[in-house]
Amino acid sequence: MKIRTLPILLFLVLALSAPLFGQTAAKVEALLNKTELTWLEVTDFVLEAAEAGIFSNDQAAFNFAAGNNWLPKKAESMGTAQLQGVALLLMRSFNLKGGIFYSMTKSPHHAYRELVFKKVIRSAADPLTSVSGQDLLLMVGRLLAMRDAY
Repeated sequence: MKIRTLPILLFLVLALSAPLFGQTAAKVEALLNKTELTWLEVTDFVLEAAEAGIFSNDQAAFNFAAGNNWLPKKAESMGTAQLQGVALLLMRSFNLKGGIFYSMTKSPHHAYRELVFKKVIRSAADPLTSVSGQDLLLMVGRLLAMRDAY
């Protein structure tokens, strides 16, 4: 990433994440500095942004998401979050409708495809890549902007 785009990206992330109730600046900054997120970090942030519930800690948020099948079956709390699994969590927690294949399978692969189609995820992104804090904030910001537009 070029040095010139960093201030613009930081401004966009902070502007888009403003509606995230209860998110502190320190939490957002900590996410921005991470190159790989764990499922604990992802579930806590996404569920709070989607207003899917208030949880006492990261583990409670993870347990809720796993218990509702909002995560891939093999997701472990301290494991690295992969893009297609995060796509599933975003689709389920934001209660997004998908196409026929997602509606039938509710699989991470089809959730990923839906979010690429909706331009929440860049089309060139590898679905098995790990998710950085910057990526997560951009995806959540795009979803919040889409939700506010309707």
